Amino acid sequence: MTVYVFGHRNPDTDAICAAIAYADFLQRTTRPDAVAACCGAPNQRTEFALGKARLAAPRIVMDVRPEVSDVCRKQPVVAYDDEVFHEVYQRMKEHNLGAMPVLDRQQRFLGLITLLDLLRVIFEGDSDPKLARRVTSSISKICEVISGDLQHGISPDDNLDLMVMVGAMSAEGFTKRLHQFAPSELIVVSGDRPTIQLPALEHGVRVLVVTGGYELSPGLMQLAKLNQVTVITSAYDTATTTMRIKSARRIDSAIQRKCQTLSPKMPVADARELLERSSQRLFPVLDDQGRLFGVLSKSDLINPPKTQLVLVDHNELSQAVLGADESDIVEVLDHHRLGGSLRSDQPIRFINEPVGSTCTLVATKFRNAGIQPTPGIALCMVSGIVSDTLNLRSPTTTDVDRETLRWLSEHCNLDLEEFTRQFFEVGSSLRTQPAQKVIREDCKEFEDRGQKFSISQIEEIGFELFWERREELQRALADYTRERGLSFSALLVTDIVSNGSLLLMSDQPDFWEAVNYPTVEKYVYQLDGVVSRKKQLLPLISQLLETAALDAKR
Repeated sequence: MTVYVFGHRNPDTDAICAAIAYADFLQRTTRPDAVAACCGAPNQRTEFALGKARLAAPRIVMDVRPEVSDVCRKQPVVAYDDEVFHEVYQRMKEHNLGAMPVLDRQQRFLGLITLLDLLRVIFEGDSDPKLARRVTSSISKICEVISGDLQHGISPDDNLDLMVMVGAMSAEGFTKRLHQFAPSELIVVSGDRPTIQLPALEHGVRVLVVTGGYELSPGLMQLAKLNQVTVITSAYDTATTTMRIKSARRIDSAIQRKCQTLSPKMPVADARELLERSSQRLFPVLDDQGRLFGVLSKSDLINPPKTQLVLVDHNELSQAVLGADESDIVEVLDHHRLGGSLRSDQPIRFINEPVGSTCTLVATKFRNAGIQPTPGIALCMVSGIVSDTLNLRSPTTTDVDRETLRWLSEHCNLDLEEFTRQFFEVGSSLRTQPAQKVIREDCKEFEDRGQKFSISQIEEIGFELFWERREELQRALADYTRERGLSFSALLVTDIVSNGSLLLMSDQPDFWEAVNYPTVEKYVYQLDGVVSRKKQLLPLISQLLETAALDAKR
């Protein structure tokens, strides 16, 4: 089963590079099925780093909630519309099924057939004697169902509409009744009774079935060939043979053509709700072209499998990919505060170290295991460390980050100083992206003391572009706050040259009056020396919220 290695929503370089590198580590150690994934496209800087490392971006997966495709039974047992009761019933009995999807010979889905529908085929028309004796089938199917021997056949594979007539009466009565029907639609069933067989052959019936293991005399067989009468011999007695002929009826009239179908992409939770309201027993699963993908029954939803996740660079469900709360989180590798929203049914590996980058933790995994990363994976981890620590200038930087970066540099095939310069020159969000995308590029949501809020961060060279776009950025923050139902949103714009930031707020919450940083203009604050959302800004907001909560209790 695949395990997805995910960074947080709106992933930054560290989140994406950590996911790629840790998936590579897992593939080379304990989980060959590990796949790097992300719930958002990489930004331009990340794309630049991956291009230099010659690595593909992670698979974009926006929702990991289990889908119908994860739980349905693929390659189900099916019936075809040109099949007959006997063969479909035998297949149901063999596989212990109460219902099957029905296809045509071009593999197009037509509907469902249930055991009850199938029984209606064999007992169809019991209230109407004429209808009860009508069989739509082919000679070859009838011969197969009665285990008969085709003595003489005329167009045995043609689909025919036949009337069953049993020669169990006097010859006079049989002959009189025989002439009430067109010979081309009659199938006569008779034992070793030449007085019945002769008028049937003279009348030119479509089929004569001789029961009890008997055969026609040579003279009667010659007459059958002359009048183009198909002759079948059956080892069964007349009653059994007649019943089996009725079971050679085609099933097409009993197909439920109007039935509820499901999409493979439907979330299991939605499918469960639909199934609970329906009396239908089996649900065909059809792909976008209407072809049969699989089948689903209520029992398949009793204990559906969960998607397995490894979370990197976050540990809060509010920041995780949609559906993480319904998944099996098997491991966490992070360097942020504990959010408190993560729970698991069983013990998991949880690594949370106070370092500057999640890629530092991934690189440590490689070192401790004695595994040498490829040049591309090494540069990938370098990119995460350089990005998250602002090239080791952020206050979050530790000696472990510095030593890890030195170790990784030994495995890269390029000039890291030149790479780092180019990395920070690439992809100014303010120069290339609309305001709504700028604030979502590296955005994390938090909850603290009942307040839900978001903090976005971008790195720029200078603040000129920020001042040009300040008003539209503030409107975008306000829109995002309303859209997500937050108390407020903030954008931290960090100048990687001066090692300082400007903070733009969606509005000014009441508790914000206690902030010690100078106001540059409405909703904009100057944060000299602040470059870390994790270690500097988030603790400040938490402290202000705590103070406000205490004041409210007084």
